[in-house]
Amino acid sequence: MTGAGRRPAFTGVGVALVTFFDEHGHVDVKATASLARHLADRGMRAVVVAGTTGEASHLSTKERLQLLDGVRTAVDGDVAVLLGTGNLSPGVSVPDLTRRAAQHGADGALTLAPQHGDVREFYGQVVAAAGSMPVLAYHFPQYAPPGITLEELKVLKVAGIKDSSGDCERLLDTLAHYRKPVYTGSSAIVGWAGMLGATGAILAAANLEPELCVDAFAGSVPAQKDLLAAHKIVSCYGVKGIKEELARRHGTSTVCR
Repeated sequence: MTGAGRRPAFTGVGVALVTFFDEHGHVDVKATASLARHLADRGMRAVVVAGTTGEASHLSTKERLQLLDGVRTAVDGDVAVLLGTGNLSPGVSVPDLTRRAAQHGADGALTLAPQHGDVREFYGQVVAAAGSMPVLAYHFPQYAPPGITLEELKVLKVAGIKDSSGDCERLLDTLAHYRKPVYTGSSAIVGWAGMLGATGAILAAANLEPELCVDAFAGSVPAQKDLLAAHKIVSCYGVKGIKEELARRHGTSTVCR
């Protein structure tokens, strides 16, 4: 059975994990895995390693797999660990990395939509390479235009979708007409997504406020409002802002690639 036919990769809220680098710019697997464990202990049901928040475009295949191994070892087995397998350098095989992610014990792959070529063919190859491991399509048109149309999504063999567009109408349309798991990637509308029946969320803001993300998804209006500060750090300052706030709180590295 392929990933598309299995139960959701996870339900609830997951974190789009930052990747820590040391003062020389090398990946710090230990520090990254330590943050993943800390966030899992604070309610995260999944950890996405080497996604856009994890600076995936600046990571090699080897580094992504090292991070996957480190995080998978650090967190309990009931916390899903997904690997970002899209956004690779030209000429590097997304299906091959996805296959290797499955071999390394990932609970799923989150694969950014291609900016060129046929979306259906691309995800067909990725899903075939994944075997029984679920593959989530990743719709983020602001980062990887043009993204995935709802018509395209409906025929893909993926196990679900992460929608980071922040577009309320698009998310509502997806929830109304798409029958597989839907995860929001926007902390500004996570409460709304949960109320309307989204399967879960994968949030960069969860690096900073995991409990608020969980409570907002569960329907807490005060938590959704209190998430605004963390959401603005993400939306205005990106990964650099998240790392600077983590450094202020925990003394971790602010180095970005």
